[in-house]
Amino acid sequence: MSDKLASVSLKQPLDDIAQELGRSFETLGFGVIRDHGVPDALVTKSWQTAQDFFALPEETKRAYAIAGSGGARGYTPFGTEKAKDANVHDLKEFWHVGQTLPDGDPQAEHMPPNIWPSELPEFEPTFLDLYRSLENAGSRVLSAIAIYLGLPREWFAPTVEHGNSVLRLLHYPPVPDAVEGAVRAAAHEDINTITLLMGAEEAGLELLKNDGSWLPIDPPPGAIVVNIGDMLQRLTAGRLRSTTHRVVNPVGEAASRSRYSMPFFLHFRSDFMIDPAKVGIDDVNDSAFAPISAHDYLMERLREINLA
Repeated sequence: MSDKLASVSLKQPLDDIAQELGRSFETLGFGVIRDHGVPDALVTKSWQTAQDFFALPEETKRAYAIAGSGGARGYTPFGTEKAKDANVHDLKEFWHVGQTLPDGDPQAEHMPPNIWPSELPEFEPTFLDLYRSLENAGSRVLSAIAIYLGLPREWFAPTVEHGNSVLRLLHYPPVPDAVEGAVRAAAHEDINTITLLMGAEEAGLELLKNDGSWLPIDPPPGAIVVNIGDMLQRLTAGRLRSTTHRVVNPVGEAASRSRYSMPFFLHFRSDFMIDPAKVGIDDVNDSAFAPISAHDYLMERLREINLA
């Protein structure tokens, strides 16, 4: 397996980048996009606003933790989430922003409304703008994937319209006294369709290679790291890889400072049936690729990571 991640500009015609990006997703499960269309001023504002929220007093933040929601919206405190089969919790806290649906949309059955911290009036407009901007960038990546798979370039558009996508604002506190065995984010695969990650320039993100070694991800400044999630792996019967990855603890001076990142987990619509036959892959006898709705699959996986 090649160690070279695709790094493509979304300013290029999709036909020119689809093969390079698709091969990277098929072999490594990851790629890098530049010129993604997220405005620099919005990125700067988002980082500052996220840091302002996590700097609030603990009791203020915990007022936005919604019991019984599985962390779908609002705040999830430090030490809640753990990777599948992990014995200790990840060293992180986070906030979730979800889809904003039109009144009466049937998808609302599976998607609660957003909540917003009253202490930061700029929080809502900033992250609604970022959500839409990342959704647009993700749609362009999906169009490139469709071309790579031999599908019409807009094939994915109706599958993700009003999808259960989530923007996660992540804070990894300093770790000089971490619990033994705990890491910032233990080895895991993402549940969703594709993930767009802002903040991977800070060292720590690694992906697992076929030979069992870990490959550090080091994107250029301002770029977004994209990886395949389990839902798209399932839809393509394993052709596109949902690769195991982790965020390791820093060493030296870096251990004494916080790390922030903002992954956008782009999801199918809750009622979309994940079925390889939809993309022309028939006679799949592996039960791991059996048809299942996106909502049922999501809930199955959230239970595994202590969020449902």
